Amino acid sequence: MKVHYNLQDLPPFLNGVITTGAFDGVHKGHQKIISRMQEIAAQINGETIIITFHPHPRKITSSIPGEIKQLTSLNERIQLLEKAGIDHLVVVPFDYHFSNLTAQAYVQEFLVAHFHPHTIIVGYDHRFGKGRLGNFDLLKTYGQDFNFNVEQINEQLVEDEIISSTHIREYLADKNIAKANQLLGYAYFFEGFIVRGNQIGRTIGFPTANLHINDEEKLIPSNGVYAVRVKGACFGDGILDGMMNIGVRPTVDGHKKVIEVNIFEFDEDIYEQTITVWVYDYIRGEVKFNGLDELKAQLNKDVNSSKTILQAHPLF
Repeated sequence: MKVHYNLQDLPPFLNGVITTGAFDGVHKGHQKIISRMQEIAAQINGETIIITFHPHPRKITSSIPGEIKQLTSLNERIQLLEKAGIDHLVVVPFDYHFSNLTAQAYVQEFLVAHFHPHTIIVGYDHRFGKGRLGNFDLLKTYGQDFNFNVEQINEQLVEDEIISSTHIREYLADKNIAKANQLLGYAYFFEGFIVRGNQIGRTIGFPTANLHINDEEKLIPSNGVYAVRVKGACFGDGILDGMMNIGVRPTVDGHKKVIEVNIFEFDEDIYEQTITVWVYDYIRGEVKFNGLDELKAQLNKDVNSSKTILQAHPLF
C-alpha cells in the first residue's frame, strides 16, 4: 500500500475506486466497504483508494476539545488498512477550511479534481460538505454531472446491531470487551512504553510492566482487570499471554492511576521498551483487599481466569 500525504503530488490513478472517511477502528463495517471496493477494482482493472482525514474531523468540528477518543491512531489505521490490501491511502489534513467546503465544492474541487474517480463507495450514513448536507442521493446526482459511479453499502449488523465506531467506544467504556472485539473483527489493542513502578507486584510473585501511553487521544478501557496478550521487540516479537490491571490499586496505593501488565512465565528487565497490548476480555473490577496475602490469592484466580479466556481465543 502506498501512503500519500500531499494532494499536489498524487499519481494518476487508474480507474480509481474510492471511499472517504475517518475509518476509526477499521471495524467490520469498514471491512465490508473495503471488500466491495476490491471486488469492483478487480472487475475494471482499477485501484482501491481510501481517503482518510487527520486529525479526526470531530476534533475540529466539536465544541468540546478532547471529546472523542480514538480507537486507532493514524499509524494504527495505516497498519490495519495495509493488512486489508488497499492499494492507496491518502491522508488529508482536516482543518476548518476543509470542513467549510460546500457539498458541491467537496465533490468538484476535491474528489473530482484530485482523484478522477471511476466509482465512489459510501456507507449507509455517509454525509459530506459543510453542515453535512451532502448525502448518497446528492452524490449520485454529482456522479451524473462528473461521470463517476456511486454505490452505497447498507448498514452492517452483528446480532441485529449496527456496527459503528461510536458503539465500539461505548462497549469499551462499559467493559464489554467481547462485544467491542466482535464489532471490530479483531482484539482491541494499544501501545505502551514500559516505565518503572514501585515493584510491589514483584514482592508477591506478580511482576508487572507499568505502561505509559504516549497518545493522549487513544481510548483506553475502563478501570479493571483484563485478559491480554502482548507483543514487542523485547520478546523477540513473540506473542505472550498475560493479564492487565487499569486503576488506582486500592490495596497498595489508591491514588495514582496505572496501567500494569503481568506477563505469564516472564520476568525480565524490559524497561524503556514499547509493547503492544491486545485486550481480549474483562475479568473483574478493582477491589480493595485486606492485605497483600488476600490480593495474591485473588491474582492467582485472575491468572486462571485469563488463561481460560485466552485459550478460547485465537491470536488475532
